[in-house]
Amino acid sequence: MWKGVLDVAGVRERQARRGYTDQCQGVRRFAPAEYLAARLLLPARLQPDVIALVAFMHETDDRIDRGHRREREAALRQWRTLTSEALAHGTSPQPVLQVLAWTVGRHPALRRRVVAFLAGAVQEVAWSRFSSEAEVGRYIEEYSLPALMLSMSLLSPDGAAAAAEFERGCLALITAMQRLDFLEDMSEDIQEGRLGLSDEALARHGLSSNDLRPERAAEPEVAALIAAQAHAADIALREAQSIMDLVSPEYRPFLRAVLRVQEVRSAAVHKAGASLVARPCGPSPVLCGVIVLRELFVRTSGSGSEGLRRAR
Repeated sequence: MWKGVLDVAGVRERQARRGYTDQCQGVRRFAPAEYLAARLLLPARLQPDVIALVAFMHETDDRIDRGHRREREAALRQWRTLTSEALAHGTSPQPVLQVLAWTVGRHPALRRRVVAFLAGAVQEVAWSRFSSEAEVGRYIEEYSLPALMLSMSLLSPDGAAAAAEFERGCLALITAMQRLDFLEDMSEDIQEGRLGLSDEALARHGLSSNDLRPERAAEPEVAALIAAQAHAADIALREAQSIMDLVSPEYRPFLRAVLRVQEVRSAAVHKAGASLVARPCGPSPVLCGVIVLRELFVRTSGSGSEGLRRAR
């Protein structure tokens, strides 16, 4: 089946086929949900490219997320150099960069997306806390959005105006996703000396970062803070629904699944509430799988969005 996908995508050369296959196997291990959605819901011609971009993003995150800040900064500088060399020469001893170079060769517009992502990675290396909501927004726009657009740009509609509107919708989507990430991982981030909630947001509820401790999980101020942050993610997620009307119908099952999974994540965060200061949470893998399989049925049955709405 994967060999057929490579055929449809035009990946003919033996070394390239082996390289894309290796990255596919890696993504299946470290990002099973994303792998399942891409393999079942995206057109075959895009699957190797999306797999390669997810692998590159994961490798980047892994390299810059280890050690103290100076070590992470040095790792990012080295990785940017290696990536630039791979894109300039089309070859790299790093397997993930070699496949990235092939992918950018197939889609030249991705070059600026890669550059923007690595430029924004400075934000990821530097952050430990945010003083204001404006700083949270800057982190999302400069790092989270370029990360998302690595792959989502392949689904972008034709025309400058439509593409710009699509990217605005993607900004709303990644704003929801990132806010949910910060809430889901809050207890672990606190243990590492980081916090994805701004001091400004905390102050609105009469709290400081020192108040986010397991023994205070029953206090109403903590519950109100979590609810407000989850509500902000919900607002952004509603705004993100606009992307469905902008893309080609062949991409809609995939995007519907992405949006629906965020709704499930949000529900889990709302349910967990203040307990998030003590333990992380996440959506049910089984439920996420059901969402993907449901969209696969919609895609293969040809019922489209109208059929999905009737099913609801």
